[in-house]
Amino acid sequence: MGATERSDPLPPLEWLRVFEAAGRLGNFTAAAKELGLTQAAISQRIRHLEARLNTRLFLRLARGVEMTADGEAYLPHVRNALDAIRRGTADLFARPRTKITIAAPASVAALWLAPRIGKLNSLRPLLQISVLAVHRPSDFEAARADLEVRFGNGDWPEWDSIQLYEEVLVPSCKAGLVGEAPDGDWRQLPIIAVSGPRDGWHEWSTASGEAPLNQPLLRFDSLIAAQNAAIAGAGVFLASMVLARTAFQSGALVKLSENPLVMNSGYWLTWPRGRILYADDEAIISTLTCDG
Repeated sequence: MGATERSDPLPPLEWLRVFEAAGRLGNFTAAAKELGLTQAAISQRIRHLEARLNTRLFLRLARGVEMTADGEAYLPHVRNALDAIRRGTADLFARPRTKITIAAPASVAALWLAPRIGKLNSLRPLLQISVLAVHRPSDFEAARADLEVRFGNGDWPEWDSIQLYEEVLVPSCKAGLVGEAPDGDWRQLPIIAVSGPRDGWHEWSTASGEAPLNQPLLRFDSLIAAQNAAIAGAGVFLASMVLARTAFQSGALVKLSENPLVMNSGYWLTWPRGRILYADDEAIISTLTCDG
C-alpha cells in the first residue's frame, strides 16, 4: 500500500452532508429543500452511505423515515465534524462583515439590544447595524434579517438559537402611585395588559395564588408602550425584571409584589441552522447575548 493511500472507510463529504441534514430535519423532503437537491438524490446518497458503512441509518416507513440506533449514534459525530470544517473555513477565509440587520420586537430592540449597540460599535467600528422592529411573526419574512429575536421556547427545527435572558415578570407601577389607590391597595389601581403570546395577569394570579384582578382598562401591543404608560402613572403592569432594570434602578418604577412570574417562554437570538458563522458573527452574537 502506498504512503498516500488510506485504509479508513471515510465516506465522501457530500454523503455525510446529506445524512446530517436528513437526520437533523427528520425527513428526506426537508433535507432536499435545504440542500437544493431532489428527494431522489437525497435517498440515493443515503443508500450509498449505508452501503459504505454496511448498516441501516434510516428505516423507510410508509409516511417518511425514522433513524435507526446506528444512525442516531453516528449523527452527532458527523455534525461535529461538519461544524469544525465550517468554523475553520470561516475563521481562515471569511471577509469581515460590513453590514448586519437584526429584526426584533420593538420592546427588546429598545430595552435590550439598543444598550448593547454601543459596545458592538466599539468592537466593530466599521460595521453598519440596522435594527428592524417587528410586531408579528410574519414580519420576519419581510425583514430578511441576518439575526432575528424570536419569542418562544427556543425549539425551532430550522434555526439555531441562544436565549437572551430568563423572562421574569412582576407587578409594578410608578413610584408613589400606590398612595392614590383606595386603602393603599395597588390591586385597585387601573390594570395595564400587553397583547400577544406573552404570559399575563391570569398566569401571574395562578402562579402567585392571588385572586384574579380587575379586567385591564388599558391594553398595548408592545411591552415598551405598556412600560411607558406605567411610568407615566397610567396604572399597574407586569414589568420584565430584565427589560425594566433601568427603570427600577432609577426609581421610575417600583415592584409591588414579591411573587414574580417566571415564564416558560422567552426571547431568543436566532439565525438559520447550518449557516456559517464567521468570527465577526460570533462577536456580534456574544455581545448581544451578554447579560449586563
